[in-house]
Amino acid sequence: MTQPRRSTARTAPRPAPPPPDSLAYALCHCARLIAAVRSGHTLTQGFANLAALADPSFDRQRPAIQDITYGTLRDHALGAALLAPLLRSEPPEPVYSLLLAARHRLDARPQQAHTLVDQAVAAAGTMHHGRLTGLVNGVLRSYLRRREELAGLAARTDEASHRHPAWWIDRLRHEQPAHWREILEAGNDRPPMALRINRRRSDVPSMLSALAEAGIEATPLGRESLWLPAPRPVDQIPGFTAGLCSIQDPGAQQAAYLMDLAPGQRVLDACAAPGGKTAHILELADVSLTALDSSPERMPRIAQNLQRLGLEAELRVADCRELDAWWDGRPYQRILADVPCSASGVVRRHPDIKWLRRPQDIAGFAGQQAAILDRLWQTLAPGGKMLYVTCSIFAAENILQVEDFRQRHADAEALPIEGRPHRQLLPCAHHDGFFLALFTKNA
Repeated sequence: MTQPRRSTARTAPRPAPPPPDSLAYALCHCARLIAAVRSGHTLTQGFANLAALADPSFDRQRPAIQDITYGTLRDHALGAALLAPLLRSEPPEPVYSLLLAARHRLDARPQQAHTLVDQAVAAAGTMHHGRLTGLVNGVLRSYLRRREELAGLAARTDEASHRHPAWWIDRLRHEQPAHWREILEAGNDRPPMALRINRRRSDVPSMLSALAEAGIEATPLGRESLWLPAPRPVDQIPGFTAGLCSIQDPGAQQAAYLMDLAPGQRVLDACAAPGGKTAHILELADVSLTALDSSPERMPRIAQNLQRLGLEAELRVADCRELDAWWDGRPYQRILADVPCSASGVVRRHPDIKWLRRPQDIAGFAGQQAAILDRLWQTLAPGGKMLYVTCSIFAAENILQVEDFRQRHADAEALPIEGRPHRQLLPCAHHDGFFLALFTKNA
């Protein structure tokens, strides 16, 4: 029998990874995270997957990786428009996402252009056996030569100018004709950072003093809220580990104050993870609180937050719409319905949302919200209050949702919030976008 001949071709060696302390290392991770978002995955899951690898180099480089990745996704439509004239077709991933990240970094750090191009080429050398290093080098150098021309071309399209999907821009133009530009601009900014002081363990003057001693500038925003003009890692915030404060947007902090809490009330937080509003309720009053969430993966986060702050609640993993699975039949005096939504008011914190959402998703969220409201209403005591909250800026999830709810429930009375039937917070320098509406159940 004739023996088959062995192939003499050698498999090309896999390129060595870039040094772990290099910009090329960071760009490699950025490219893979961005490519994952472009294929439909969330940044939250992407970072969780990387953290699970327990790579010390990733932990050290995480701030840089996060900064570049988030900035690139905020600029995604602009970046794509700027690169398009330089490419005959999109190169395979993650090289295309590497180009997006490098382009963003070139504009953010123009003084480092030479180093950035070299490091991007080094990163490309670890992808597709290094076959596309020439492409990356050529595209980035062409971009530097033609930057002004390319910016002028990109400015002609709404998506590139406003750095949001076209359907999103059109929807806001229609629903917020007086504010749509400001909303889009806010969605492209870096998010503000605010602290909520745990009034059970500290107060605003004490925290201001501790922050000043640590060299951290802070400004009071009212009640227990402090605004930090320069965001800091939590391990640099004095007293954070000891439970003296939490990170929470000032808009989100309004929810607990509006619930008219009193000691001894039976309170439900129906969609509780990650637990910021749960904790705030418990900081404000000695209530008996049940915190529900449908995700077993997210429930430990609530427990960790409460433990750090010295608070207690009953934690249950359950879908709040499935009453038979969790409700004991005893009514609640207060309910927080902080429902799943498009998160269109917090896109500067989660820039992947702009590119993961689709127009049809809004109707899907609205249907889910209506079902939650109808089921939770059954558990509210006569005379009790239910606060409806979203971090959305779209009418279908907000004003139209609560109007439909009132039509379905004759015993639901809308309670004014500072003289208005509801509160729509649009994203701005000091807070994200939220919607809040308060109802009481007539006997």
